[in-house]
Amino acid sequence: MTVTNKAKIEEIKNDLRYLELLSQSFPTIAAASTEIINLEAILNLPKGTEHFLADLHGEYEAFNHVLRNASGAIKRKVNEIFGNTLREAEKKELCTLIYYPEQKLIRVKETEEDMNDWYVITLNQLVSVCQNVSSKYTRSKVRKALPEEFSYIIQELLHESSTTQNKQAYINVIISTIIETDRADDFIIALCNLIQRLTIDSLHILGDIFDRGPGPHIIMDTLCNYHNFDIQWGNHDILWMGAAAGNKCSIANVLRLAMRYGNLPALEDGYGINLLPLATFAMEAYADDPCTQFYPKEYDAQYSDKTLRMIAQMHKAICIIQFKLEAEIIKRRPEFEMEDRMLLHHIDFEKKVLKLGDKEYEMRDCLMPTVDPNDPYRLTEEEADVVNKLYDSFTRSEKLRKHMKCLFRYGCMYNVCNSNLLFHASMPLNEDGSLKEITIGDKKYKGKELLNKVGQLIRTAYFADKDNEEKDFAIDYVWYLWCGKDSPAFDKSKMATFERYFLTDKETHKEIKGYYYSKRNDEAVCDMILDEFNVEGEHRHIINGHVPVKAVQGEKPIKANGKLMVIDGGFSKAYQPETGIAGYTLVYHSRGFQLVQHEPFTSTQAAIEEGKDIKSTTQIVELSTKRMMVKDTDKGEELKIQIEDLKKLLIAYRTGILKEKAL
Repeated sequence: MTVTNKAKIEEIKNDLRYLELLSQSFPTIAAASTEIINLEAILNLPKGTEHFLADLHGEYEAFNHVLRNASGAIKRKVNEIFGNTLREAEKKELCTLIYYPEQKLIRVKETEEDMNDWYVITLNQLVSVCQNVSSKYTRSKVRKALPEEFSYIIQELLHESSTTQNKQAYINVIISTIIETDRADDFIIALCNLIQRLTIDSLHILGDIFDRGPGPHIIMDTLCNYHNFDIQWGNHDILWMGAAAGNKCSIANVLRLAMRYGNLPALEDGYGINLLPLATFAMEAYADDPCTQFYPKEYDAQYSDKTLRMIAQMHKAICIIQFKLEAEIIKRRPEFEMEDRMLLHHIDFEKKVLKLGDKEYEMRDCLMPTVDPNDPYRLTEEEADVVNKLYDSFTRSEKLRKHMKCLFRYGCMYNVCNSNLLFHASMPLNEDGSLKEITIGDKKYKGKELLNKVGQLIRTAYFADKDNEEKDFAIDYVWYLWCGKDSPAFDKSKMATFERYFLTDKETHKEIKGYYYSKRNDEAVCDMILDEFNVEGEHRHIINGHVPVKAVQGEKPIKANGKLMVIDGGFSKAYQPETGIAGYTLVYHSRGFQLVQHEPFTSTQAAIEEGKDIKSTTQIVELSTKRMMVKDTDKGEELKIQIEDLKKLLIAYRTGILKEKAL
């Protein structure tokens, strides 16, 4: 026996407990050998396509469409497969069918004269597309993705070539029988959904699912049922997590943003939040107030003038309540250093100015009937009653609880995946570009440790037992993460909420960004951050969202010589005038990175009826010199470890250290 084999056997003896457990799954030499062969084969498949989206902000129609068309990946596949054999109009029709099969089938039947002929042509086309997108995966993985009722038939069609003469008649009979048995519609829908699923192997959401847009709950429903995804929490997600955990300041902020953007249906219909107590209170308390500054900024719903007036009253009411609630935390947690957010006691109601030191600032609005100048931060009895009812509504919402569990299960503050560091917003830095130490409790944290601590506190706020000092602090800290200057989810000098609503001087509205937002253009700083998170690889990147890229002003999403990519380009309609576009998405396939810049999405109806896709411009960010395989990914590293363990198991069987088990 060689020295090498002796060392291997000693290693096997040390791992015996683990190998005994492994032998339960692979009880024989044949079983272990087969699995090694299978895993080695998987290592040599092309890596799956990853899809990166950020800052969705409730824009569920645009999100849904980008998810269905895989940021144009499906259209590219159709063009590659059919080239000049199909007209552009025919390829567009096929793509629309793949994106929206149920709705498109209804439209086709209204105009198509020979449905049998259409079915034969379309089914053959869909099978070709499906064969292409499934070619990256093992048969086993494809089989697991198949709808149960059509699993056998789809497998036969995917793995048989129609170019083989002996198989042509076989395939033709399968397709004709599907049509004759009136299963063509169901089969087409199943194939289209399978194409969508196989085109994207994994989905990364870089935060801010919530606020501004009308359907965050619809996005969450989609994500909770998606086959493979992860979420890096954004400040707006954390705000909702705080509200669900019972932080009253977070609840008030969620409501204020809903009123600001006219998104009442997301609260009432989406999560069953009872807004009647707030509406009743606001209409009475602010009956004589024009609430001019508080009408919704932008909204999708059709509201009457009377309803808009009510929303403005509710908006102002919850603003004042928010300022009072925040003062409670600020007084309770002086270490947050948020005193500059307490401004109600600086108002001179007679002169209609805000006094800060020697300066006086003109107030836009001084009508605050619930604010007692002698005790400005005290909630009135009516306000306290409204807050308690809203607290009950948020903490008892079953739909919200379900979505929060999904956020916690698949989410965290950051993720490292295939040499990419993903986080939503910022990494607090000092002026010299070094990592900034942030004090939380009695300890200092920076970089990776900071994000780990923040993630732990968010989970504590939601999951820890009641009447627990650690939980109480965590719940308060979740609010700090929303608007605190050292929050990695925010990282600005302040959130000028009061100033923007009430002060005319625009200098007071300024929010100075932390050093990260300028230093991230420096390749050396990006490398330092990547080292901090142990991100390795020849081509490694930081991928962020949070700050919209103002493409209309010439700003570029690629920074630090390609080391960092910002993919917030304005999914939210509220940002589109500022950015000039409607969002970026990023696609990372086996040949490299492609950044996709999107124009505003018209509507799902226009996409179905007129075949209007999102107009997108694809920019190649980085192409690999060789095609990236599974063995080059994080998953590949895991599989290599599994192969080594299985090889040890084989030696254990063959040397008699372990006995094969009877099947």
